[in-house]
Amino acid sequence: MLNRLLKLSLGLTAYGISMVMMLKSDLGLMPWDVLHQGIALRGDWQMGRVTVAVSVVVLLLWIPIRQKPGFGTVCNAIVVGLVFDYVNGLIGDRLLDATIAMRASLMVGGILLNAAATAAYLGAHLGPGPRDGLMTGLVRRTGHSVRLVRTLIEGSVVVGGFLLGGTLGVGTIAYVVLIGPLIQHVLPWFDGRRVARCDER
Repeated sequence: MLNRLLKLSLGLTAYGISMVMMLKSDLGLMPWDVLHQGIALRGDWQMGRVTVAVSVVVLLLWIPIRQKPGFGTVCNAIVVGLVFDYVNGLIGDRLLDATIAMRASLMVGGILLNAAATAAYLGAHLGPGPRDGLMTGLVRRTGHSVRLVRTLIEGSVVVGGFLLGGTLGVGTIAYVVLIGPLIQHVLPWFDGRRVARCDER
């Protein structure tokens, strides 16, 4: 159990850091973060706190689809956003003048770290994240494919976030294309019980 808690803690912490890396790259955010940033900009709120608030709303959407949260689900909803705000606050404006090479490195590093972070918390088997659980719950209840449900959900949040002012760019596209295969590749490192078929955030 201690090993699983360690995986969960490291995974959620790394996930928050990977979000900051994508933000500081200024080359495009992860799909859900486009929405988080858009809401944050409109309300002049901290993006991490918006991430927590959106997680709570998403968890409420689990009720009608009868999806049950785990300990890791609740931790995910709270920890990722808090880590993001803490790390983002530490960095502040230090990377405003970063070169395009530095920004590209942040983007690539953010995607790679996010894949490892996701594999770590999924490998802990303590419950999916709020957004992952919404997707898998809808797949189970509707009978539609993971690909279709994920595309509809993430397409909706990207469009909504972009209209609110969130950053949509090459990093967003790269994330969408690469994250599934990357997680599938690294998940066996964190989960000895299975070789995953992974198609989720």
